[in-house]
Amino acid sequence: MLKHTTNNGTFIYHVVAFVTVAIWGSTFISTKLLIYAGLSPAHIFTLRFLIAYVLMLTLSLLGLTKGGNRKLLCANMADEACMILLGITGGSAFFLMQNEALRFSTATNVSLIVCSCPLFTMVLMRLLVRGTRLSAWQVLGTLFSFVGMAAVVLNGKFVLHLSPLGDFLALSACLAWAFYSIIMKRMNERYDSIFITRKVFFYGLLTMLPYYIIVPQMPPLEALTRLDVIGHLLFLGVLGSMICFLTWTWVMGKLGAMRATNYIYVNPITTIVFAWLVLHETITPYFIVGTAFILLGLFLSGKSKSA
Repeated sequence: MLKHTTNNGTFIYHVVAFVTVAIWGSTFISTKLLIYAGLSPAHIFTLRFLIAYVLMLTLSLLGLTKGGNRKLLCANMADEACMILLGITGGSAFFLMQNEALRFSTATNVSLIVCSCPLFTMVLMRLLVRGTRLSAWQVLGTLFSFVGMAAVVLNGKFVLHLSPLGDFLALSACLAWAFYSIIMKRMNERYDSIFITRKVFFYGLLTMLPYYIIVPQMPPLEALTRLDVIGHLLFLGVLGSMICFLTWTWVMGKLGAMRATNYIYVNPITTIVFAWLVLHETITPYFIVGTAFILLGLFLSGKSKSA
């Protein structure tokens, strides 16, 4: 089990985790603008993963990346099966369930449920991963961050409108990401970040094909010729997918699945900040208080030595 402390040697890992999740928070704005342009959530997921996969595969085949060059398959079928699960839990299933949940439930419910995945990851790792021990700092930090995230998402409106189907889909997306984190912990011990990330994109795309068989639809060609649409897709594909998934895989190997996953609580913070900057939405006192709780929770979790 890897052990780390929050000294100068690991500070960079926390910075990378924070920046990665901050960028992911900003991707919701680009996604929203692309939906306004006529693309469906399925189109956006497929195009951003396709851009990321083609770029990573090209760089690998040309020998321009360290590790994973020209290697297409894992060392054995068990590991290949794990890569397929990563593509599903962190790719096709996660994005589809999260986006479909928004059709049946409120954005508040979906955000609150999906962003609570560090709690589920903590519980599942304790139950499923042999040798996992949770320190008091880990539990306390996770709870503080969860309270802060809830304050940010709920924004003073403490009445949730339950929607069984939508909330179930959001919970399923949350659990998918928790399993993604657990499987990633195992794969990080066997393969390098570049190879893993490329496989996630490939299997994410491959397991998306059945959706298009059930719901055949093509993205509007008019939208794909617009410079603003191309710009947002490149941002999502290159930065939001290729680079961020790569850095997230790397940082999970350095910090451990549990401590890295706690940074998911930062997601709604950055989403609201970018919504304030781009869409001119309002920042409230609940956001400020919630942010303080999240940062305090991350600090406490960083004192933990658990994986």
